[in-house]
Parts: sequence; structure tokens; C-alpha cells
Amino acid sequence: MSAIHKKLAIGAACFGGLLALSSAPAAAWEPNHPIEIIVPAGTGGGADQMARAMQGIITKHSLSKQSVVVINKSGAAGGEGFLDVKNSKGNDHKLVITLSNLFTTPLGTGIPFTWKDLTPVAMMALDEFVLWVNADKPYKNVKEYIDAIKAAPDNTFKMGGTGSKQEDQIITVALQKATGKRMTYIPYKGGGEVAVQLVGNHIDSSVNNPIEAVAQWRAGKLRPLCVFDSKTLDYHEKIAGDLAWDSIPTCKSQGLDVEYLMLRGYFMPPGVSKEAVAYYVDLFQKVRETPEWKKLMSDGAFNQSFKTGDDFAKWVADAEKQHEGLMKEAGFLARSN
Repeated sequence: MSAIHKKLAIGAACFGGLLALSSAPAAAWEPNHPIEIIVPAGTGGGADQMARAMQGIITKHSLSKQSVVVINKSGAAGGEGFLDVKNSKGNDHKLVITLSNLFTTPLGTGIPFTWKDLTPVAMMALDEFVLWVNADKPYKNVKEYIDAIKAAPDNTFKMGGTGSKQEDQIITVALQKATGKRMTYIPYKGGGEVAVQLVGNHIDSSVNNPIEAVAQWRAGKLRPLCVFDSKTLDYHEKIAGDLAWDSIPTCKSQGLDVEYLMLRGYFMPPGVSKEAVAYYVDLFQKVRETPEWKKLMSDGAFNQSFKTGDDFAKWVADAEKQHEGLMKEAGFLARSN
């Protein structure tokens, strides 16, 4: 081969190599430093437990090359956490796990924030609410509980819940309307603290999520009276003696016509990349396949709805309207919306 032909051959090979490199698909986005999950509530509550369970699952199964850090920011009914994420525009390494204070906090406090300030990622589940009493109390069902409230003077019964003007207090207002009697609502920072207060008889009842009181039920300290859903829970494994989650009747079937389900989902700051959102959706789908996640869902009797993209955004928009109506009815709106 002549020198000229050799040069042409080498040049063609180099050009071909460059062409192959330029046409190779770009590497999928991955985090390059630790991922933060903001919990806009106190420690021990349902959102905190889910975030920390996911942190453990991701670590155990090496689902991310980067570590996951859970940070509680419960100030201002979770407003501290939401504003932190809202003000972290473009941060692909930050998420917030949401509960109903995604709606109730801005509606009830007037802070400059709505869910539209964030980027929806995924609904991980819907959380149930159960009416709990101390196991030493004489009432064994909803009728006996309501009869006891009606027989007592106004404000005698103490209902404990997470935060003020949030889901627990909204349900309490509905209970008051159903019974025609006023109760004293006592707010705490998280559902874990609420369960401890109920075990100690410092309050008379709570409407904690299943996961927030399951340990105390298993230990025989608390008694579930009903679940605020349209149907009984679809979990059959025994939790407390011969009782399983599906042993708990619906409140409606017991004459208490109140229903409520709560979001457990993830959002990111505004202005994040589509590639980062896709990464976390894929990560969460992997989390959902693990045995630890399935046990969490069973232990907490979750409704295992999973939504992403436009379906999730539509659900959130509808839920915001529902909460605005509930907040208005309860007299909790801080401003017109």
C-alpha cells in the first residue's frame, strides 16, 4: 500500500471512530452526590417511616450509587419543608415525601406555596386512617364510643392528632358533626407521638394511620374501632391475636359516615430535568419490587395505588379541590382560593 493510501485508510478509520462515538447514546442521568428526602413532618409519623424505610431499602439492595439522607422539617405544619424544596429550583438531588399537608398547610396558613410549585414524581401509596382508642377503655365498637362522647359534657373527650388544621383535625371535625358533640383536639408533631400519648391515656382517641399505631396494637395497648374507607382493608395476616387488618370494620358500616384517604407521594423542586424525574420513577419502581417494601405495605395496610406523570398530576389537582372543600366546611381556610 502506498503512503498516500495508508494515510487515507488511517484517516477513514479515525473518522469512523469519531462518528461511532458521536452517535453513541448519552448515558442515563444518575445522581452524583447524596440524595436528600425532605419530610415535612416530625419523626415517627407515617411519612417519616416511609421515607426511612425507602432509605433502608435503597441502601440494602444497592439501588443507587449515592446515599440517601432523610431530613425532617416539620416547622409551620410542614411549610418549612415545602418552602425549602420550592426554593431549591433545579436541584435534581432533592425530593420531598408528601402527605395531606401538601394541601392543608397552604390552605390553612396562607404560606406562599402550592403543589404546582413542585414537580410531581410518583404516588407511592394511599394511606388509611383508623379510629384508635386505648385498649383499657370500656368501648369495644363505634356505637359505644359515640355513646360515651354523647353522654359526656362538650370538650370532655380529647382527640390527639398530627398538626393543626390538617387531616387528623379535619376528620375530628367530621366526627364532631356526626356525634353532635365538641371534642378537644390536641395537636402533636407526628403520629408516633400521638400513639404514645394514647397509650399513656393522655388523650381518649386518635385517627392515626395504621403504620403509626400497629406496634401498639400488636402489643395489646391500643384498639382499632373502624377504618375511614369505603371498604375493609385487604390484608389478612394476623396482627394482634386473631385479628388482622381486614378484621377492622369500616366506620360507615358502624354508623359513622366519614371517609378519608391520604397521599404518600414524592415531588421534586421546580425546574428539575426530565431525566432526573425518570431516574427516580425507575428507582421507586425497583423499591416497590423488594420484599421489604411489600412487608411495609402489609404492616401499614396501605392502599397500593401507584401513579406517575399526567395521571399523578391529575389526581393531585382533584385532591386539592377536595381538600379545599373540606377545609372550607371545617372553617380552616386562611384565604380565598
